[in-house]
Amino acid sequence: MNPLSHARNDIFGGLVSAAVAIPLAMGYGMFAFAALGEDYFAYGALAGIATACVVAVVCVLLGDKTTTIYAPRVTSTFFLGLLIYGLVHSDMPAITTGGIPLILATTFSVVLLGGALQALFGLARLGTLIKFAPQPVMAGFQNAAAALLFLVQLGNVCGFDRNIPFMQVPQHLQSIKPLSVAIAAVTFAAMWNARKWLPKVPPIVVGIVTGCGLYYLGKLAGLGAYLGPVVASGRRADIGLTAFPYFTALARGGDLAALAPTVLGGALALAMIASIDALLCAKLVTAPNEPRRDGNRLLVRLGVGNLAAACIGGITSGINIGPSVANRAFGARTPLSVLVNAVALLIAGAVAFRWLGQIPRVALSAVIMVIAVQHFDLWSLRLAGGLRRGPAAYRLNVALDLAVVVVVAVLSIALNIVSAVFIGVAIAIALFVFRMSRSIIRRSYRCGAIHSRTARTAAERVFLDRAGDAILVVELQGALFFGTGEKMLNDIDAALRRETSCVILDLRRLTEIDSTGASALLELKTRLSQQKKELLLAVADGTTAMERLENFGMLSLIGDAGILPDVDRAIERAENDLLRTQPRLHREEIPLAEAGVFAHFNAADLAIVEQYLWRVSYRPGDVIFREGDPGNELLVVTKGSASAYLELPNTNIRLATFAPGTMFGELALLDAGARSATVVADEDLVCYALPTSNFTAMAAKFPTVVIQLLAAIGRELSGRLRTANRTIHQLET
Repeated sequence: MNPLSHARNDIFGGLVSAAVAIPLAMGYGMFAFAALGEDYFAYGALAGIATACVVAVVCVLLGDKTTTIYAPRVTSTFFLGLLIYGLVHSDMPAITTGGIPLILATTFSVVLLGGALQALFGLARLGTLIKFAPQPVMAGFQNAAAALLFLVQLGNVCGFDRNIPFMQVPQHLQSIKPLSVAIAAVTFAAMWNARKWLPKVPPIVVGIVTGCGLYYLGKLAGLGAYLGPVVASGRRADIGLTAFPYFTALARGGDLAALAPTVLGGALALAMIASIDALLCAKLVTAPNEPRRDGNRLLVRLGVGNLAAACIGGITSGINIGPSVANRAFGARTPLSVLVNAVALLIAGAVAFRWLGQIPRVALSAVIMVIAVQHFDLWSLRLAGGLRRGPAAYRLNVALDLAVVVVVAVLSIALNIVSAVFIGVAIAIALFVFRMSRSIIRRSYRCGAIHSRTARTAAERVFLDRAGDAILVVELQGALFFGTGEKMLNDIDAALRRETSCVILDLRRLTEIDSTGASALLELKTRLSQQKKELLLAVADGTTAMERLENFGMLSLIGDAGILPDVDRAIERAENDLLRTQPRLHREEIPLAEAGVFAHFNAADLAIVEQYLWRVSYRPGDVIFREGDPGNELLVVTKGSASAYLELPNTNIRLATFAPGTMFGELALLDAGARSATVVADEDLVCYALPTSNFTAMAAKFPTVVIQLLAAIGRELSGRLRTANRTIHQLET
């Protein structure tokens, strides 16, 4: 595409996005200043347009190379609207004396300082940290914003001739104009279904055009008395082009000290809310093929832009998703589209406002209602559904999160918006500490019923069924730090009241280990050593737990022998230690007659089988066969061990280990298929192999012996299946 075509697309995208951004900016601006009365509706609409224009130009000048459109946002506008409402109804002597000029001075100061703090967040590289703000707090705030934004439109939807707060609507039911309500309903439905009817037209444009068309058709039909006012129906408040006179009056007056807590606290809360919202929206408007945006630079640009907006009497702005998506959808690819959008906004505010001011309030409020409904936090709505399912512990966590959401939402409307944000953060932090202080033991079990994947002889299995309870496995999850380390030690101490020879800690699910958590592991190692018990850690290379253990020097203190890559190998190690205490079960090489598959053979039948067996030896690391090789022999282990692995691109999974007296490769005799796993010798290995050709020859000459052998193989497979079923049952209950 040539540069001329790029420019044409940018201009078109900028104009279309302006058509989306203008009603949004007007509606949010009106909402912010609604508490000041009828005369400030038009001013609020103009302030919203001016804010979107100024912030867009500043962001492009500071290096924004994207097609992002900037306009006031629901959350920050909600904050300012409640701030102004709180100031209007405040009984502070300073506010009572200073009146609306002092309220405006305080509001512009909050926006100014909030922008400066937002830029400071970016310069201090706090963009990443801000993303970790408690989600229930933001969800509660966003839900309160959406609910209030919806409710505040009721006065305009009802067609009242003057601004009526939504809380007073029940007292003015006799003044409701049904025709205005009908126009609002049709406008709402038109915008809600616009993507189905007119997929190429932005829904907000469909809504505004529908509402304006119905409104002025009613006017032409002589029904003007049954319709509400337009945006600029009253006298416009007399406010200049800058907010500096208000800053000067505030600085010269004696009220600065009294208002300082409101300004400072409000600015900090506004900066936090606007920053979180901006980082979230940046993620949503980034196209799949675009590089990830630098959150810190974004905060600097927006902060400076909001600071500039405050200087002209504007409000806080952010990334607006609807106009940004429309801009890209209609061909915009460079920042030229953002500048075109800004120019269109400037013309709208400076030249065309005499016509834009004639947009019916009912139409503007109806489309804002749609946006309000769409801004309800989906995470918290899904969270509410979780109260009816899941285990009790999960439902408790869900209930606690929902409690924070509700508390923040209620406090935001009923108490004070600044206090609500900070109280919500404090509650979320307290809940975090409470959760993190609970036991990090996910589950613990003993190995009398759950064994390793190592195949054992019948005698060894009987012994481990009886003695395996001396092996304790403890699965940990979450963060191991000072708040959880002590509780972990106490819980394990309680479990050690039963006879225990080995404790295995499964660290794979640990998300963090600090120095005190590492010290708790070392203390556990010392305690167990004093009691002549062993500690094994199951932790794989590359995990967070392994990295932290290396950083704190724990690997050398615990020793390589005490660290295994997974729980299965750790249980195998503990089982081998138990078996060594039974000399009769632990021998270098066992006679073939003691192998499990030949346990029921008499001497004559075994002698027949031995004629068809080959004795083979392998060294440690030798590959006996690989996954996919043709299956051509059964092998019975009489010395050493071998392990079967499922090979993956970057790793492998151990399926089983075969000890003396066990067999593997038996499927070759049953289905003659390819090998399903790779088997490798763990140590010096001696096996007796029965090739399929010998098996066929034996079947022809000694069919009764072969039938006995197949029955024995079936018993071995049945035993393995029973063991697997028992293990699954134990782990699932």
